Amino acid sequence: MTDSAFEQIRAVAATADESERRALVASLRNLASSFEDAGEITHRIGCAALETAAVEIGFDLGLFKHLVEAGSPINVSDAASKSRADPALVLRIFRYLAAIGTVSETGPGQFAANNVTNTLASDMGVAAVRHYFYTATPPYTILPAFLKKTGYKNPSDDLHSPFQDAFHTSLHPYAWFADPANAKNLTYFNDFMALRREPDLSWLSVYPVEDMSANWPADQAIYVNIGGSIGHQCAQFKAAFPTLPGRVILQDLPHSIAHALPTPGVENMAHNFWDPQPIRHAKFYYMRAVCHNHPDHKVLDLLKITKEAMSPESILLLDEMILPETGVHAESAVLDMTMMTAFASAERTEAQWRVLVEGAGLRLVKTYVYNKAGYESVMDVRL
Repeated sequence: MTDSAFEQIRAVAATADESERRALVASLRNLASSFEDAGEITHRIGCAALETAAVEIGFDLGLFKHLVEAGSPINVSDAASKSRADPALVLRIFRYLAAIGTVSETGPGQFAANNVTNTLASDMGVAAVRHYFYTATPPYTILPAFLKKTGYKNPSDDLHSPFQDAFHTSLHPYAWFADPANAKNLTYFNDFMALRREPDLSWLSVYPVEDMSANWPADQAIYVNIGGSIGHQCAQFKAAFPTLPGRVILQDLPHSIAHALPTPGVENMAHNFWDPQPIRHAKFYYMRAVCHNHPDHKVLDLLKITKEAMSPESILLLDEMILPETGVHAESAVLDMTMMTAFASAERTEAQWRVLVEGAGLRLVKTYVYNKAGYESVMDVRL
């Protein structure tokens, strides 16, 4: 491909919105794979796990941060000295990282940061890759054997999924996270969940909170974040509506509440959402990426439990990914498979969400899309 063709592609990317940019990336990857021969295809697929392993080594040695902090190419001997590692090993690691595009090779024994390096040097990059490497990947690798053992049935038992087989446990993933022996896994997960989305990509940017809660009494709960982890959503709600009357309540299991953000005006409450909801007749019951962690029958149970606490004025807000019927992009397809392997659950289409909502005796009134490229929406559900 000529330089002019590359420049044309860069020009298109520079003016594309997020959906167009993702489509362009997918098209270019499909184009590249169409040029591969059989050896290249099998090598790329067969060695995919090595990429994540090599990046993890890069984290351990601080290679990505060294390159970004340097601001210019560094040589292997300097990187080895900073990492306290064998220069011969560092060269081999760098050489592989350059071959897969995570760093740039600028000369013999010299390497520099690029766009991928910048991401891998960030807190979000580290948390994301480590979450996938240490927690998500073991169930991925056990999936073929699990499906063969279970007769290739769609997983639906969250206590009998690839996760339990991979980690030799009978515990649900969230109970497993609560074990102090798995504290690092929980940290990677919480950090990844907190950092993976920008605050402006939020349901708060599209949902008419003030209109829906006009004249709400100050002594009643206005916002209950069910399964809200350490409280980032509550903090964003208070920041967006600091004078809105009503109690703002974070609910999650004790091991998450123990690390909850000390946001002024937010009540941190330890609560298992499988138990009856103690906060009754709130205006908004909000769940973000909670239902996607559970198979259909569990989602129905959770919706029914929440329904029992609702009044005619209450609104259940389900902040979830809504998959299109066709053409799902790779990131969301990966997440769907991850839900399968970890929780025997799934990402769902709007039709599938409607079946669940109506099955619980509720109504899906309206869907508000706030991240078109990522299929993220908040569903307004009522009695």
